[in-house]
Order: sequence, then structure tokens, then C-alpha cells
Amino acid sequence: MILGRVVGELWATRRHAGLDGQKLLIVKPHCWYCPPFDVAHLIAIDRLGAGVGEDVIVCLGEPARRSIDDEAEQTAAGGAAAAPGYQGAAFYPVEAAVMAIVDNVDGIELP
Repeated sequence: MILGRVVGELWATRRHAGLDGQKLLIVKPHCWYCPPFDVAHLIAIDRLGAGVGEDVIVCLGEPARRSIDDEAEQTAAGGAAAAPGYQGAAFYPVEAAVMAIVDNVDGIELP
């Protein structure tokens, strides 16, 4: 997981069907982060309603995709909790998702 600050929002008029109705945020990591490519920001899907200037925790990879699939399964089941599983999550074009909006951090000073 990565601690970062939301620095912007991204709009796309044409997008994958799995992203319909999803909000995309630009997140700048606060601390050391060693991605496989030289980048300074992440694009994360947001289902919690984070805004520019807020600190967030971003989850990467399969857990990010599952966070979308779990809600889709619950909706299909009429709101009842569905059994966890990979199922259709692999087909979502998501690598990062906002998992929490941070209220306070103790121990380090954020920029």
C-alpha cells in the first residue's frame, strides 16, 4: 500500500466498459516508492469520494481489481455479501485503487 496525496482528477470520454461511472484520481506518493517504471504519480480508481488535497492509502494490483469486483458481485446478489474470489476481477483494467482517506498521520511529517 502507498500513502499519497490526491493532486488531481482525470477525465476520459472514451474508456473501458469496466470503468464506466468510476472516478479516476492522480495521486502523488509521499514516501519512497520504487515502481517498475520511472514515474512520479499514480492513477487510482476512487470509490470513496476523495478530493484534491486529501491524503489517501492506495492499494496496487489484484486487491485493487477485487475491490471493484466485490461490489459488482454484491449488487448482482441483491446486496447480500458474495463469496470472495478472483472470478471476473482479472478483466478490469485497474492497477491502483483508493482504499482509505487518511484523517491523521502520527510519526512522520507529510509534505
